[in-house]
Amino acid sequence: MCPSYRATRDEKDTTRARANALREFLTMNVKENPFNHPEIHEAMDLCLSCKGCTAECPSNVDMATLKAEFLYQYYKSNGIPLRSRAFANFGRLNGLASLAPGLSNFFLSNAFFSGLLKRFLNVAPERSLPLLHSTTLRRWFAQNRAKLLPATDPVGAVWFFCDEFTNYNDTAIGIKAIELLSRLGYEVRMADHEESGRAHFSKGMLTAAQRMARRNVEIFKDIVTADTPLLGVEPSAILGFRDEYPRLVRPEQREAAKALGQNALMMEEFLAREIGAGRIRAEQFTTEPRHILLHGHCHQKSLASVDVSAFALSLPKNYTVEVIPSGCCGMAGSFGYEAEHYEVSMKVGEEVLFPAVRKASKGAIIAAPGTSCRHQIRDGAGREAVHPVEVLWGALG
Repeated sequence: MCPSYRATRDEKDTTRARANALREFLTMNVKENPFNHPEIHEAMDLCLSCKGCTAECPSNVDMATLKAEFLYQYYKSNGIPLRSRAFANFGRLNGLASLAPGLSNFFLSNAFFSGLLKRFLNVAPERSLPLLHSTTLRRWFAQNRAKLLPATDPVGAVWFFCDEFTNYNDTAIGIKAIELLSRLGYEVRMADHEESGRAHFSKGMLTAAQRMARRNVEIFKDIVTADTPLLGVEPSAILGFRDEYPRLVRPEQREAAKALGQNALMMEEFLAREIGAGRIRAEQFTTEPRHILLHGHCHQKSLASVDVSAFALSLPKNYTVEVIPSGCCGMAGSFGYEAEHYEVSMKVGEEVLFPAVRKASKGAIIAAPGTSCRHQIRDGAGREAVHPVEVLWGALG
């Protein structure tokens, strides 16, 4: 089950071993900070926070949350490493870099300057650094909002969650997602909201993640409903509303957060719902035949379902979808970028995902909803992968 154990075959990398190490040191502790043990840090190090154990472990052990809490407590005594700070503040750094995206991309892609940055942050030299789009999604939406309104009465209205990854790096995917919704007859709205907090949570910076969660719940709790849901294209960001947010908010916000989480949907979840209700039809898409290989995101597998993505992608009349029976891709957010984790990251990908993609015909479309998944497929299998909404956008009649 655990992707790192499947790669190393070392007992210490099982969910069981991590839970046992944590329990042992906490119950037998003699330190002021019971979490301040390098042995626990070593046990947690190869946890990819994929949440596979949450869904598949018979005891439903949520090791991703335990790791986040451990790091938060451990850093109280040992400080937060510079690389963790940099990855957690990915959105803020990209916000500064987006003031001059062309210049920023030059330094991020230039072999000499990117090499210096990788060595400084201990990032695997084999990895390419994420580049910025020429504009941000928020800027594009503000400039094009009037043109996006449906010509007739809208089929419905949705709120779009402009997460930090889509806003700066995957802007083209966000644009296509919004254009897809608009052309299908939906009014798309965007609020002035906080970052998702995903990167902060995964790096154990829970105070910042908590602040973002509380603020986002306050912003969305009175405007997001079953009829006007909150949609996102990055699974780990939008599904955080369903998973972590109810645990991060104040006690008096908890019920509102739970209600909000039920109406915070991946784009494919919403599309599948609307297809089932007859508001989106196959006649709106091409009849050209295409074959799609789909790799599901880890958090999607744990908290939602890959079936909704497969169902939405199979709507065009002659589109066939094959779900790759893969587990974690191995990238797991920033995990695969970290130099000491690169080898394990690639071994995880070689379990199922990379061979399946390499065997795919040249005409097949490789689809994956997660940003890190698409980067891993490109680096490990040598094929470009696209988001499911890009597939459907391209299939519009």
